[in-house]
Amino acid sequence: MTGRKVPDPAPPGSSIAPPPLAAGAPSFVQGQVARVTELVTQLGAVALLSARTARSLFRRPLEIDATIHQLDALGVESTGIVAVTSIFIGMVMTIQFAFGLRRFGGVEYIPRVIVLSYLRELAPTLTAVIVGGRIGSGMAAEVGAMNVTEQVDAIRALGADPAKKLVLPRVLASIIAMPVLSLIALALGSLGAMLICATEYGITPQLFVRTSLETANFADLWAGLAKTPVFGFIIAIVGCHFGLRTTGGTEGVGRATTKTVVVVSICILIADFILTKAFLAIGWS
Repeated sequence: MTGRKVPDPAPPGSSIAPPPLAAGAPSFVQGQVARVTELVTQLGAVALLSARTARSLFRRPLEIDATIHQLDALGVESTGIVAVTSIFIGMVMTIQFAFGLRRFGGVEYIPRVIVLSYLRELAPTLTAVIVGGRIGSGMAAEVGAMNVTEQVDAIRALGADPAKKLVLPRVLASIIAMPVLSLIALALGSLGAMLICATEYGITPQLFVRTSLETANFADLWAGLAKTPVFGFIIAIVGCHFGLRTTGGTEGVGRATTKTVVVVSICILIADFILTKAFLAIGWS
């Protein structure tokens, strides 16, 4: 025995007070308020950047060369990933729909369901999510690297506007490229579905095309394509926003790209819901 006295246990029914919070540690409510404040701040910054970009559209020079360069980097170089994902998604969707429709003797409805799904949702939205993760993170990394190396400050020092030199070409390129990529996804996804229908379920390409055209119409195509410029704007403006706010060197660039991928994906899905409801409300689809 060391002679050290062991404290008596707490009597039954008594409560032991929790340890006090560390000095300066925020409470749960304070943490949530800080998150909401940060969200509002980010939304305001994106709105201001959008307004500056819109105003710069009418100022010379028109940045045509930079826009064409971005079209090549954002649109042409994204064709490969769009082609591969669209073909295999069309194949997988065909197998899944056939598995369900076969129970009800409705295999012949596969082309109609697949093409309608691609026209209205899969082609524009899925393409935007996939391409948005690629080009949005690329924009954030490129602009963020320029920001941490003070190239953006150099542009301001020379009297130019970063919103016009950096943001506007990327926004225009994304708005132009997204409808084209969506059409490519629609064509190749339908081609993949047609291939599976012909090889697995005895639906000839002629029957596939005829039944699809009997069901789909221009309003279905419009309902999907009309969303793509909005998706393109969201991808570009979010990527450039996080790029221009990048700090902390290479680690900051990595954080900016990660945030961009997450925010772009969420914003596209939210915008898709809002646009779908709006189109249905005004009778555009």
